[in-house]
Amino acid sequence: MVTYPLYLLNNSGVLNLQNQEILAQKYRIRLRGIDTPESSVSYGKEAKEELVKLVACSREMCKSSVNGEDRYGRCIGDIYINGKFVREVMLRKWFAWHYSAYDQHVELATWEKEARAKRLGLWASTNPEKPWEWRKNKQQGR
Repeated sequence: MVTYPLYLLNNSGVLNLQNQEILAQKYRIRLRGIDTPESSVSYGKEAKEELVKLVACSREMCKSSVNGEDRYGRCIGDIYINGKFVREVMLRKWFAWHYSAYDQHVELATWEKEARAKRLGLWASTNPEKPWEWRKNKQQGR
């Protein structure tokens, strides 16, 4: 699973809410329940570009919720951008797997199944390598 920074600030790093200036912070949120290909694997760069494009369009409305931390202390959560559920977009646009080991939501499995049926994006391959298996093999030197 790849983590991407979420910027909740304007160009000066300050948010103006109800005539009060608030120093904004940069958060890194791992998207709960999905996993994308690593950058060096087919569709890895495209998946990152799609997510960056979604976040770059977040000037109007960005909402996030953090549901906890993973075993490495990284924030795990959901992001909604301009009313779009980012996990859904990534699954439906053929850039992510449902990471069922960490999230059992039926909707995620359904969105992945629909994307697989279209055989587009990473699903154009007959047997794309799951990111968690790729990382495991890389750690084991295979």
